[in-house]
Amino acid sequence: MKRSILVRCLFAAVFASALAAAFAVKAQTIADWTFETSQPGVVTLPASPGANTAFTPFSPEIGAGTATGLHAGASTYSSPAGNGSSRSFSSTLWAVGDYYLFEVSTLGYNNVGLSFDQTSSNTGPGVYTLQYSLNSGATWTPIMNNYTVLANAAPNTPWNGTTYNPAYTFSPALLGAVDNQASVWFELIDTSTTSANGGTVGTGGTDRVDNFDVYVVPEPTSLSLLGGFGLLAWTLIRRRK
Repeated sequence: MKRSILVRCLFAAVFASALAAAFAVKAQTIADWTFETSQPGVVTLPASPGANTAFTPFSPEIGAGTATGLHAGASTYSSPAGNGSSRSFSSTLWAVGDYYLFEVSTLGYNNVGLSFDQTSSNTGPGVYTLQYSLNSGATWTPIMNNYTVLANAAPNTPWNGTTYNPAYTFSPALLGAVDNQASVWFELIDTSTTSANGGTVGTGGTDRVDNFDVYVVPEPTSLSLLGGFGLLAWTLIRRRK
């Protein structure tokens, strides 16, 4: 009886260590814009002939970097409900070539990953390209070319402040392309006049982004720790029989 209790306690201890190890190797955040505090509120930037409008860059809630964007017209920027959070970042008056832009440093980091949430109103832009630059935008490399954005309306579940919906999340494969770089620019650029509901983008149509997260993906060897501890526990139990 005592031996059985000892084995069970040993198994519980090893399993607890396995869980602790699994949590310890979770992804490390480089920069994360949740927009809970990093949005500029509601502001309309007036257009002038031949000039583009952009908002003042702001920093992420976690890590370091800058976020900005550009519109050819007098876009209104605001911070409505996010994808399961109180705030996101939204803007109106989209035209082909308008964009959101995020800049981070990945120096010293490998296995860099990216995820973000994005949605548009029915008359907001429905087609974007995600691309990156390593030279201040002199040249761009597409990561997701002409991807579609879900409408923030029925039959889809609209964004709200309490419930996260993974259907709106994008997690592109970067495959080491932006590892260990002094500066990386990620651009979400409007590439079509087609709206999220399949019509034409309207002047009042909006697009929102949320949870723009640049992070380090754990090594496969780290992810295997849980399985390794489990095998050790099973081996110990087998030897006790």
